[in-house]
Amino acid sequence: MHLFEATARRLRPLRLLALCVPVALFAAIPLLYIGFSSIQAGWSGIRPLVFRPLIAELLGNTLALCGTATAGCVVLGTALAWLVERTSLPYRSAWLAVLCAPLTIPAFINSYGWITVRPSLSGLTGATLVSILSYYPFVLLPVAAAVRGLDPAAEETARSLGSGPAAVFARVVLPRLRPALLGGALLVALHLLAEYGAIEQLRYPTFATAIIAQYQSTFASTAANTLAAVLVLCCLAFVTLEVLLRGRARTARLGAGAPRPAVPARLGPWTAPVILALLGLLGLAIGVPAYSVAHWLTYSTADAWDPGTLLPTLWSTMRLGALAAGVAVVAGFPMAWLAVRYRSGLTTALERSTYLASAVPGVVVGLALVSASIRYARPLYQTTTLAVAAYVMLFLPRAMVSLRSAIGQAPPALDEASRGLGQSALATFRRVTVPLTAPGILAAAAMVFLAVSTELTATLLLAPTGTHTLATEFWSATAEIDYPRAAPYAVCLILLSVPAAYLLLRQSTKGTSR
Repeated sequence: MHLFEATARRLRPLRLLALCVPVALFAAIPLLYIGFSSIQAGWSGIRPLVFRPLIAELLGNTLALCGTATAGCVVLGTALAWLVERTSLPYRSAWLAVLCAPLTIPAFINSYGWITVRPSLSGLTGATLVSILSYYPFVLLPVAAAVRGLDPAAEETARSLGSGPAAVFARVVLPRLRPALLGGALLVALHLLAEYGAIEQLRYPTFATAIIAQYQSTFASTAANTLAAVLVLCCLAFVTLEVLLRGRARTARLGAGAPRPAVPARLGPWTAPVILALLGLLGLAIGVPAYSVAHWLTYSTADAWDPGTLLPTLWSTMRLGALAAGVAVVAGFPMAWLAVRYRSGLTTALERSTYLASAVPGVVVGLALVSASIRYARPLYQTTTLAVAAYVMLFLPRAMVSLRSAIGQAPPALDEASRGLGQSALATFRRVTVPLTAPGILAAAAMVFLAVSTELTATLLLAPTGTHTLATEFWSATAEIDYPRAAPYAVCLILLSVPAAYLLLRQSTKGTSR
């Protein structure tokens, strides 16, 4: 019996690998497309395209945006997480919900709001501002959850040994927040690499905007593929950096830590200034786009609110988002489980391989799937299946971050105890694993749904003929500078994002009371 159990344990990673390798190969399709195009061009054709001033300028712009916006999101998200979890800020739970509200406003609607209020806003300053205001919740949510789960005894011990507040935070708290903080930062950086809508509106040239401009002019040019290859290398560098910084720390534990919550730090006379600062932040992140949308709604005609146009568009967006969220969770769970429970160089490489396609603009993923479907699977061309496949390629990392965190916090000892009591692997998964990881599963689905709702370029290429989404209709209107016609679609996008953002917030705060 013991020999049988030992053999089963050794075979389990192999069975998971059999599920994960096809997912990794599937996610590599855009990279294979870029690589094949580069090989066809040859080094003589690629060299003059890579070593030219334009590439250096685009690389500098892209890295500058990723660096400034990601750093801003990390600092702001961590500071806000500490405020709402570890200080005497009144109504902390309500503040957490309100501070996560920017999740309901897509980045290109945020930029739409800012450029209609302040048309001169552009360049790195404008792109960084809008990016931080749009994406800081990606850091706030995981870091707040991590802060909430910290055992205050370690901090109290450090203070009793003479360490000051700054030293305790740097030496005790930050190392334990590292996995959540780096996961959120990686999400922000990868999203910025491929961001198009918001950055294009703010007239800040990056690799993503240049790639799409190249494809629009020559459809499938060597120059565009070369730019995409450089972008993939940037993504690979970010993913590698995150792995190195995260180290081999494990966050799972059997107990819940101290049976009492941490004593909140008293804000005292700083309470009013902190509240005013938070209200100012919300005014910038929510107030500006809300004012702009409301302003243009007053100019919208009855035709812009035609139910015959809005309702089918809303339904298409919801259907595509739900399908992609479900497929991404099913595809990502075995990969996340393997990466957390059977960590090795191979499993880490497999997991991180799914991140590379997310740094490629949707137009490149779309063209890769168009080429693959026409050559090898023509019946899939211009079907919902192909569109969902593109969404999974683009947004699987969003699901992976939440799934990996949830699995990392689920104690392996409970699974082993269940198997030791005679439960089968399937029964253990159903009765133990799923309940423990359910918050992470739902958060992963919500993250993918939010992303699909606002995706532009891949949808334009791959959606079945006659299928329109809220994002594509909004973009079509803003491209024609028809802001009143775009406003109803902006309202629908925001309202559609609210339930998913609420679910994401609810799952991240489940089990807490304040």
